[in-house]
Amino acid sequence: MQDDVWSPPPVLLTVDLVILTLRESRLHVLLVERGGDPFRGMAALPGGFLNHDGEEILDAAHRELSEETALAAGWVHLEQLAVYGDSGRDPRGRVVSVAHLAIAPGLPDPVAGTDATDAAWVPAQAVLSGEVELAFDHRRIATDGIEHARTKLEFSALATAFCEESFTIAELQQVYEAVWGTELDTRNFYRKVQAAKGFIIPAGTDRRTTGGRPARLYRAGPKTVLFPPLIRPAPSATEENTRGEEE
Repeated sequence: MQDDVWSPPPVLLTVDLVILTLRESRLHVLLVERGGDPFRGMAALPGGFLNHDGEEILDAAHRELSEETALAAGWVHLEQLAVYGDSGRDPRGRVVSVAHLAIAPGLPDPVAGTDATDAAWVPAQAVLSGEVELAFDHRRIATDGIEHARTKLEFSALATAFCEESFTIAELQQVYEAVWGTELDTRNFYRKVQAAKGFIIPAGTDRRTTGGRPARLYRAGPKTVLFPPLIRPAPSATEENTRGEEE
């Protein structure tokens, strides 16, 4: 009797991108309008299938970033976020997604690419609250990406990825406030930033301001891990109530 020959189950691999930037001092996430089935016409994260020509996963993430949004990969901080493989997440079959988090300052208006009919920056809060409905399990992925960024701001130098090459401490504070969604005390923030040795270093020049003293400019320092960390403030009672209403 001939033994049955085992064959691997059909599993497809995709990459999805949670792309974050600040626009008008608010955290935004990039969404595309799906141009094909399933979920044609719905908002979704940029992404697509891995090519079957030996393409590496990170290369696929860079390719999708360019194809679906026309954003140059060199402009962004890009890192792997998590793997999503629930059996029912895609009606086309068993599809596993390797999600990536991308961050860059002042990204331009996107241009829809191969698989998308439109692309736009959407306030992150509209995604977190469910105001904007997303295809597949992309709201979960986007929520995980935003929370990952919020947590990394506490313990790493990720905040500088939202800034231009040189920036003021006030601009750095705007990053923390936008990503964390809360206002910070300016003096306390300045003290904590200066205490985190190697987080930022003077850029050697000042920026002229209208009717005031020149603002000192800084750039990202050599340290990628913050010590002491900048711990996120606990949400106020008002913020907790707002979250409860959204959920």
